[in-house]
Amino acid sequence: MTNQDWMERKLEEQRRLYERYGKALERDHTGEFVAISLDGDILLDRKMGKLLRRATDTFGRDNFAMARVGYEAMTEWMSAV
Repeated sequence: MTNQDWMERKLEEQRRLYERYGKALERDHTGEFVAISLDGDILLDRKMGKLLRRATDTFGRDNFAMARVGYEAMTEWMSAV
C-alpha cells in the first residue's frame, strides 16, 4: 500500500466516522472539535491541542478521527492521528 493509498483510506474512515457519530453534534456543538474513536466513543473540546492530547491518552494513537463540528473543510485536512 502506498502512502497515498493509506492517506485516502484514513480520510475515508474519518468521513465515515463523522457522518455516523459526529453529524448529530452539529445542532449543539458547532465550532467545537470532536475526536471519535473507531468504536464511536466521542470526546469534545473547544481547543484542538487539548483534545488531541486527551484523545491520544484515551483512545491511543491512530485509533480516532478528529474534525471541527460543522466545518466540512476541517475534515478534508485532518486525519486520524
